[in-house]
Amino acid sequence: MQVASFVLPVFAIIVTGWLAGWLGYISRSLAGELVHFAYNVAMPALLFVTIAQEPARNLLEWRFLFAFGGGSMICFAMVFLPVRAGGRDLASSTIHGMTAAMTNTGFVALPVLHAIYGQPAVLPAAVATVFVAAVMFPITVVLLESGKGGEGGPSAAVLAKQILLNPMVLSTLIGLAWAIAGLPIPAPVAAYLNILAAALTPCALFAIGLGLSIDGLRANLKASGVLAVIKLVIMPLIVYGLCVVSGLNPLYTIAAVVCAAVPTAKTVYVLAHENKVEEPLVAATISITTVLSVVTLIGWLYLLSGLPAKVS
Repeated sequence: MQVASFVLPVFAIIVTGWLAGWLGYISRSLAGELVHFAYNVAMPALLFVTIAQEPARNLLEWRFLFAFGGGSMICFAMVFLPVRAGGRDLASSTIHGMTAAMTNTGFVALPVLHAIYGQPAVLPAAVATVFVAAVMFPITVVLLESGKGGEGGPSAAVLAKQILLNPMVLSTLIGLAWAIAGLPIPAPVAAYLNILAAALTPCALFAIGLGLSIDGLRANLKASGVLAVIKLVIMPLIVYGLCVVSGLNPLYTIAAVVCAAVPTAKTVYVLAHENKVEEPLVAATISITTVLSVVTLIGWLYLLSGLPAKVS
């Protein structure tokens, strides 16, 4: 029950947010503002203060990138190729694949790992978050733009600028540079950043619940159900297998599986909405994976609880 005692309160915040919106206690329109604060302020503060204080040699673990990144790309291909072969256009096939493979590391995995395993688990979650932002996101954009003939698409320079200025990527790169330089963070600055960082978990999780929608679930239940199984069961299993094959250490193995086992990233919906591709499907899948992950993530954590990773 130790794992449940850590995880259930975290997901209770999501439920609290959903109830607040459902009852009209807090306007659902505020979810976007909470996400904006968490994404642009609290998360960068946590990423920087964590990475900057860690020895540089601990920050780049190729086995973790191999396991999490490899699992992400395998699951994308697992959905993309059959959907494309079935006659769907490139944009639709891309959104299907990313709905099953692009994971909500920033707003779910990172807070969950931070709450259960403390600061050490933030590092691999940060790497996973940057991989999603710097690899999965641009791949999606490129494929979507290719699907519509590249008209109106961003240039390579603009896309590179967008990636580098992403708050998660930028704070991670600055933190990495600080760690390589071996500079200490002044105590008042560290205290300031830690206060902001502490707001990430409640803000991000409450916002997810507040903005949670089940519209379109009936119309897309079958397809969303299949994508949810791939996202919450098959992807973590593939990632765990790659962790074992590569000999990844226990804490990073847990982090990789948790990052793979959390719901579909809301970024996919943003991309689907902007490109007017499969919006109801993505919305339904995000809702289903968010609800079901309460059970599946606890299951994965129980299965991994035998690994000798220190729980804070």
